[in-house]
Amino acid sequence: MHNFKELKVWRAGIDLSKSIFILTKKFPTEERFGLISQMTRAAVSIPSNIAEGCGRKSNKELYQFLNIALGSAFELETQLIIAREFAYITDESLNTNVGLVTDIQKMIIGLQKSLN
Repeated sequence: MHNFKELKVWRAGIDLSKSIFILTKKFPTEERFGLISQMTRAAVSIPSNIAEGCGRKSNKELYQFLNIALGSAFELETQLIIAREFAYITDESLNTNVGLVTDIQKMIIGLQKSLN
């Protein structure tokens, strides 16, 4: 077992989740059950799966949960692009948040490499 609270990638996931919740509050209300729900769920999934993987007994299980977190990060990146396509966010907001997501993707991949 690993202490997820000590992982920089978990903390970055928490910070990203907060950013996404703040960002999506500005979306049209008709997106509440659409893109807003998808984006917030994907964002929350990242640190949640990192934490769940850390609670497992083996590095193999942790690796699998990191894969799920990584998938959620790529999903969120796509949703941010879609949000920009619909003009729900600015180019600046897209670039800032995609940068955060990319950093997390790199950290997850680095953590996975360290487990091998």
